[in-house]
Amino acid sequence: MTLPQARIAEFLAQPGLAALLVALNGAGEETRVVGGAVRDLLLGEPIGDVDLATTAVPQETIRRGKAAGFKPVPTGIEHGTVTLVRDGAGFEVTTLREDIETDGRRAKVVFGRDFIQDALRRDFTINALSLDRDGVVHDHCGGLADIAARRVRFIGDAEARIREDYLRILRFFRFHARFGAEGLDRDGLAACIAGRGGLPGLSRERVRAEVMKLLVAPGAASVVTAMAGAGLLMPVIGRVPHLARFVAIAGEGDAGPVYPAFRLAALAVSVREDVQALREGLRLSNEEFDRIERIAAALEGLSGRAEAPSIAFLRHLAHRVGSDAVAAGLVLLAANADGAGQVLARDRVAELGRTPPFRPSGRDVIALGVPAGPLVGRVLEAAQRAWIEAGAPDGAEAQAAFVERAAAALKTVC
Repeated sequence: MTLPQARIAEFLAQPGLAALLVALNGAGEETRVVGGAVRDLLLGEPIGDVDLATTAVPQETIRRGKAAGFKPVPTGIEHGTVTLVRDGAGFEVTTLREDIETDGRRAKVVFGRDFIQDALRRDFTINALSLDRDGVVHDHCGGLADIAARRVRFIGDAEARIREDYLRILRFFRFHARFGAEGLDRDGLAACIAGRGGLPGLSRERVRAEVMKLLVAPGAASVVTAMAGAGLLMPVIGRVPHLARFVAIAGEGDAGPVYPAFRLAALAVSVREDVQALREGLRLSNEEFDRIERIAAALEGLSGRAEAPSIAFLRHLAHRVGSDAVAAGLVLLAANADGAGQVLARDRVAELGRTPPFRPSGRDVIALGVPAGPLVGRVLEAAQRAWIEAGAPDGAEAQAAFVERAAAALKTVC
């Protein structure tokens, strides 16, 4: 492939990176940019974290970094990794390594000085490129050709790479969903199927991280479909997937918001019990669990209705589970509907989004003479219900009138 020399030069000229490469090279040591930063640089993708590999042992990396004004942070020093920070930018620097033993989850390594051996221990050819301070891209595994073809391919024997770390099965699909242009590499897919027995032994947290990244990748629809066809999807999510719905949501044109929790709900959720199972199986964060559970509650409220829900019904439901969850539920239920059904869902989502907030608070209720306590909440609930049934009019005076009527009615009853 033709290398983007101007982009490479601009990348290497960044002050922090340039200073670090000067500090860590020379006097018998060599340091290069490695991994995802090189891949993304060549693909023209946004570059995230910049990782470096070096022949220097960690103590020498720390010494040189300090001398150049970098603060060393021993983020993984037992594995040879030191993060060097200056002016708010951090660079992860790892001493070259060689695996001498692995159990499919973690590897025992020794430090080395051979960039070729370090490249050969990585997962995919596109992740094994390195870039030196002079702008030379070193390719020991055929990564440049695979980048040009947008092909994700294991380095060497695919089954051997997977046995070193079974998480590479999920990474294979995730990287193809992000970078792949054609069908999945056949040897890689066969190796993933052969190695599927190693998936249950993986950390649920590591699996969750890969799944969430996969679900929002550009090619997620076709890749998740391929995983299902290969028998590799149910062991990961722990349930029968809503495959057609997910494809409709994640396919070309995108029928909904692109965030991981929504995509996971599209793939695996119908009722709230599904969310609890996902929480246990994938170790969902509290935020993810809350968001997906509210979507599930919205789906329960919206499903099984003979007629399309009125805007008043949607507003009542939104009051309980949140407007975002109701909008997500509408989109999911309409994913495989006909054109008219999808138009109606979009119109309902838009109308729901135009609903003004109900602004009165407990302080407003107390100002009407209602004593502090449970009755205040009951007044607000009754006022908001009546306000919704009246069409959710905006304006402080209009909303205050509903509170006054509710307060008067409940005080009379009590």
